[in-house]
This record gives sequence, C-alpha cells and structure tokens, in this order.
Amino acid sequence: MPSPPSHPALDFSGVAVWEWDDRSRARVPILREIDWQVGAGEAWAVLGPNGAGKTTMLAVAAGVRHPSLGIVRVLGAQLGRVDVRELRTHIGQVSPRLEESFPPVRAALDVVLSGATGSIAVLDDRLEESDPERARRLLALFGCGELVERQFGRCSQGERRRVLLARALMHRPPLLLLDEPSDSLDLPGREALLAALERLPREEPATAVVLVTHHLEELPASITHALLLRRGAVIARGPVADVLAGEPLSDCFGVSVSVSRDEGRWTGRARPSW
Repeated sequence: MPSPPSHPALDFSGVAVWEWDDRSRARVPILREIDWQVGAGEAWAVLGPNGAGKTTMLAVAAGVRHPSLGIVRVLGAQLGRVDVRELRTHIGQVSPRLEESFPPVRAALDVVLSGATGSIAVLDDRLEESDPERARRLLALFGCGELVERQFGRCSQGERRRVLLARALMHRPPLLLLDEPSDSLDLPGREALLAALERLPREEPATAVVLVTHHLEELPASITHALLLRRGAVIARGPVADVLAGEPLSDCFGVSVSVSRDEGRWTGRARPSW
C-alpha cells in the first residue's frame, strides 16, 4: 500500500543494476551506486545521453525491475518485500510504448476509463459511479474534451499522449512516471502535451512526477528538480536551477553545453568537440 505523503515517493539507497555479458563473461554495470529521493509533490526530470541508464532507472521505479544491489522503496514499500502487482496499481505511467496496448477502434473515453482499474479493457463492474464524469473532466482539462467519442487510432499522436496522461491520473496515483512522453511528437503536439503537464500540480499537488527525456526542450515549466545520469552514475541532482546549468550538463553529455531559460522553459545548445 502507498505510504503517507510525508514519506518519499521514491527512495533509492546504494542502488546498482548489473547485466551479464555472455561474450566477456562478466557483469556489466547499468546503474552504479544510485542514492536518490523523490518527495511528494516534487517533479523530477531525469536526463542523460543514450545508454546512461535512464530507462533502467524508470523500470526500477515502476517495480518492473529489481536492483542487483541496494534498497529501493517505492511509496514506502521495499522492492523484494512487497507484491509488486499491487504496488503498480498505485503508479501512473505514460510512454510511447503504452499507446500500442490499446485497439485503435477504442473510444478515447474508454481508454481513460481503463485507468480507473489499471487495466487495458474497461471493467464496468469495477468502476465507481463517479468515474465517467472524472474521465470526461480530465480529458477536458488537458484540451481533449472533444475527443470523448473519437477512436483512439484516429487521434493525433499528441492527442493520444494527452489521453494517456488523463488515463494515468484516473486513480489519483501518488507517483507518475513519464518515459519520454514527447518522443516523436511534432511541435504543436509537444507543446500541447507540455501545457497539459504544467497543469498537473494544480490537479494533483501531492503527486510525485518523474519524467525521463533526452532534451531540455521537452521539459515542462513545472519541473522542480533534476537528476543527470552518465554511464549509470549520477553526475548531479537537486533543484532544477542548480542542475540544468551549463557545467553539470556539459559534464553529463561530454560536450560543451550552454543553457537558456525563458518563462520556465529550457533551451540547450551543444558545441561539438571536433
């Protein structure tokens, strides 16, 4: 069961993840000695180059993967000592891969309603009387009010991501994990999604958010903290203004990075090393 909001939503202590490489017959480190806490209501960005370990970290946070070393507590429950199937019902998730789980003929409203029970199908016998109204309100909140009856497959990519965001919030999760939610979106789709994410603190102020991305431009202004990963190790973590700066980002990506911020949004430019 989720812990009270006064407890960290995520607590990584000395966490490492290894994979066995048959060719070298050795353990390959994916994550190295990660110490990290995410408090209730905080919104964290996790950035780093390809292969930094971002996806693995998110999989551990979701209870999909267990650490090779160290202790992970998710919503106060320690992985390895809790039924992860029950734990996952308290975690909201949005990712490009999740889109493929829903039949394209499914109505957008039904996709959102499925989030009330953490299933792919709508389980009518498990819905509460207020669920359809909440689903419609969430769709409207994220600018998708007119999509209620539209088939999911006929929605644009940006619309589908916002529908999935509404779905993730149906059961008021204390932890929301976003795995590259802006991936493959065009400019209007990305901006609509980021505008929706910026409304999250007003809708669910106690929900902790972790957003994984490669690009500063894909971060909403509502991000409060950031963590930088390189080769599985933490380069920097803390308040967003301290971490999303030129020096830590340059150390993280291995090239000279300059950063600017306007109205809460970031832009980053990298200077090639050659």
